[in-house]
Amino acid sequence: MKVFSSSCTFDYSWEEVSTANWRKYCPWNDKSTHVVAVDTLSRSVDMQTGILRTERLITCNQSVPQWVLSLFGGSATSYVYEVSYVDPISKMVTMCSTNLTWSNVLSVRETVVYQPSLLDPSSSTQFSQEAKITALCGGWQKIKNKVEEASVERFSQNAKRGREGFEAVLEMSRRVFSEQREHDKNQL
Repeated sequence: MKVFSSSCTFDYSWEEVSTANWRKYCPWNDKSTHVVAVDTLSRSVDMQTGILRTERLITCNQSVPQWVLSLFGGSATSYVYEVSYVDPISKMVTMCSTNLTWSNVLSVRETVVYQPSLLDPSSSTQFSQEAKITALCGGWQKIKNKVEEASVERFSQNAKRGREGFEAVLEMSRRVFSEQREHDKNQL
């Protein structure tokens, strides 16, 4: 098993980040064009804790090398199962996802957390991400290591693009909400 981890701070409040999180795969995010559908499977609120729990199925078109498709079969369409928890009291969003496609060959379990930054909790949000990547290639340790290392590298590249795309979504969301507030103010 190999582990990828990263963290950064978004210069947006937790409220802005936790709201924009639902728009992460929107059409104006040119870094997420591989996501073709996001289907909500279930959504519930725990009445005692106020925690919103959401299950989603994310459908992606991946750029899988042709030799991989030839070797293992299948298609470039892949599915990811995600469970997220939004805790409005502790101001924490936790998202846990796992790949459903190719899971018999490669297991990817990712956890993402958004919470107010310790340095400036009212206007910045700490993002942390960890992915545990395990190749399931039987007893061939050298092959497993190579597959896991290549997967971590690819995950790292995709994570960078994902953060860049989310920054664009955050900026657009801020502009839209600002314009809406101005419009509402002018209507009064």
